[in-house]
Amino acid sequence: MADLTVSVVSADQEIWSGRASMVVARTTEGEIGILPGHEPLLAILATGEVRVTVAGGGAPIRAQADGGFLSVAQDTVTIVARNAELVSS
Repeated sequence: MADLTVSVVSADQEIWSGRASMVVARTTEGEIGILPGHEPLLAILATGEVRVTVAGGGAPIRAQADGGFLSVAQDTVTIVARNAELVSS
């Protein structure tokens, strides 16, 4: 199965980037899950948690995001938030 290339950034720094098998984020339309092969998408982020399932079984990544947008194109997911920080498990 293919992986996603994911980048989570805030206005002033990159929070996390790497390969993932799934991304879940909260948008203004509700929570959305992104898997490899997802159709192209541009969505407005709502304040909430972004969860990244790391490819290869690594520890999941959780970040708190405050507004911004989520873009999906050709198995690349880019999350740009006004403010974002990693949340410890």
